[in-house]
Amino acid sequence: MPPPGRAGLPAYSSFLKHCKRSAPNRLPSIIKMKRDSGYSPMAEQQKQEEKLWDAMKITARVLGTGLLVFTALANFGFWYLQSIWDASGHFWQTTWLKLYDLLEGEEWTIFFLGTALVPALAFWGFNGILMVADVTGKPTFITRYRIQPGKNDPVDTKKLLQAIYTALCNQFFISLPMFVPMFYIMKWWGNTFSRELPTFRSFLVDLSIFTLIEEVLFYYTHRLVHLPLLYKHIHKKHHEWTAPIGVVSIYAHPVEHILSNTLPVMTGPMIMGSHIVSIAAWFSLALVTTSISHCGYHLPFLPSPEFHDFHHLKFNQCYGVLGVLDYLHGTDRVFRQSKAYQRHRVLLSLTPLSESIPEVPGRAD
Repeated sequence: MPPPGRAGLPAYSSFLKHCKRSAPNRLPSIIKMKRDSGYSPMAEQQKQEEKLWDAMKITARVLGTGLLVFTALANFGFWYLQSIWDASGHFWQTTWLKLYDLLEGEEWTIFFLGTALVPALAFWGFNGILMVADVTGKPTFITRYRIQPGKNDPVDTKKLLQAIYTALCNQFFISLPMFVPMFYIMKWWGNTFSRELPTFRSFLVDLSIFTLIEEVLFYYTHRLVHLPLLYKHIHKKHHEWTAPIGVVSIYAHPVEHILSNTLPVMTGPMIMGSHIVSIAAWFSLALVTTSISHCGYHLPFLPSPEFHDFHHLKFNQCYGVLGVLDYLHGTDRVFRQSKAYQRHRVLLSLTPLSESIPEVPGRAD
């Protein structure tokens, strides 16, 4: 409002006095209006508390129901697998005793077969098939399942031979010597070379604990070698392959092979004092699984390799194996916003996920 002229000053002064007198009188009426309209800070707080309590009760019901269903399904699944195990248990026990007697109970020979020979055969047998496809491109349909189209098509033979040489050196000159102290630790436990096979339940418990221990140790040692100094001198070797292939899973600097590849897998059996058959199964499973994670193909009915392939593509995402610690630490945020995350599941059909969930044209994840 513009200032009044000299002639209007008396009227303006009386207007101000009127405002001052009427303001206090209007305040109670405003409060009364709010009260009449139902406004109350305490009522609002009570309403929020009731909503929170209702939400907690609903959550408890959902979680409780889910837990009961999960327990029922798990018990049913365990009962079903146990029945299969019981039906074939006599066969496996008899076969194990025949092998045990054939080797005359020689513990080092049994240990060497279980920790080195059997897992190595599983690793090179699986990767041998993959390398045929990488080098020859046959069978031709397999190229449809490439995660990074156009990469390693075909693979650089010189780089492949270097990867094979490094992998063999790591197995013979790093892993094998590490099995010597492990052997004496397992002898100390006393039941590793038992003539009696472990029960199905103890076998599953061992595998579960092995998996959790590997997840923790691999995640943190993997993040450790991503520190700039260690990455430059150690881990960079592994990341020469931005589009990995199966054999690259153990293509690494010797220090990294000890810290990230071997110790996380060995630690669980040494803590649990597991049977040599459980160790052989675990080592073979670990080597084949990491080969799948690096293979570069998202093949039908196999575990998804999208998670670790994304790590090789982006370097600072997806450090773990299961992805649990990546979720807790937030090191999978970019991955979760990508098309690779949508494709990160077991393929249950013959149609490649890169075709059913294609990349957005002109957009890089």
